[in-house]
Amino acid sequence: MSDQSPAPQKNNPLHGLTLEAIVTALVAHYGWEKLGQEIAIRCFTDNPSIKSSLKFLRKTPWAREKVESLYLYVQRKQAKQADSHSV
Repeated sequence: MSDQSPAPQKNNPLHGLTLEAIVTALVAHYGWEKLGQEIAIRCFTDNPSIKSSLKFLRKTPWAREKVESLYLYVQRKQAKQADSHSV
């Protein structure tokens, strides 16, 4: 085994972000009710919390992919809005 750390992931926009940071940002952006409408999973609609959502998402790859995809969509949308306001 090598003692070298893995190479930086320049093309991975999620590199360095925790799942907790992603979920927290989405809740801040949408709120639990709207987030549950965007991604229809019970951890967002039935007594939601960061802790219960993280537990579910860590065990459920397809749900985690949806959350990460929505996060990237929101980030792109916010970047476009920022660019259009700076012109």
